[in-house]
Amino acid sequence: MRPVPLLPAHPVSFPDPRTALDEPQGLLAAGGALSPEWIIEAYALGIFPWFERDDEPIFWWSPAERGVIVPGKMRVTRSLMKRLRNSGCKITFDHSFSDVISACADVRAKSVGTWITPRMRDAYCELHRSGMAHSVEVWQEGDLVGGLYGLSLGRMFFGESMFSTVSDGSKLAFYHLNQRLLDWDFTLIDCQMMNPHLQSLGVQAMHRDEFLGLLANNDLSKTRLGSWSDLGAAEPNENAAAKAQGPCA
Repeated sequence: MRPVPLLPAHPVSFPDPRTALDEPQGLLAAGGALSPEWIIEAYALGIFPWFERDDEPIFWWSPAERGVIVPGKMRVTRSLMKRLRNSGCKITFDHSFSDVISACADVRAKSVGTWITPRMRDAYCELHRSGMAHSVEVWQEGDLVGGLYGLSLGRMFFGESMFSTVSDGSKLAFYHLNQRLLDWDFTLIDCQMMNPHLQSLGVQAMHRDEFLGLLANNDLSKTRLGSWSDLGAAEPNENAAAKAQGPCA
């Protein structure tokens, strides 16, 4: 395995994302910093940070395939449509960003081991305060039972993680994110790496070259800055149920 470039703390400087390793798949570089400048530049280039412990270097990744979905193309089963209509859940945006990211970290720690370290949480909370990172929250009887968070850049949303403590909690958050971004003419939601859960929701694999081509046309001046906290829940779209293609995981 050839070594990856070791990045300095300053200035922000990434290698070409197409030079990422085949093994481990997508590893591009190590080092740099988790400042807003580094993270924003990374996403603009099709790169994201991922590492498991705060005592190891920041690793930057650009996988050969990305999991992506066009807003409004989420696969909605009849059972999920029923859940959307009758869940009794309240949906909010940007009301509890720090709680969502902490819940995502807790869920990951109990399953596969968290990569949402304290340093990562601090970095994305800073991006949230700057109006670039956003969360969707799902509430049931006053308790936070599902949600997701990510970064909005240009007309693309870069999802980081989601969690659920009740059935379909994360799916409800993902549905309402899709509907809002559809209303705002966003072009793509990047889910980073494919997995069976995302695939069941309609997320598809896209080759890195195609993904980078879309990024090149993503007008960063169109970034929707500021809090999304004044948004209410989107009404379920009955036509979406017709697109159901099997049960969701």
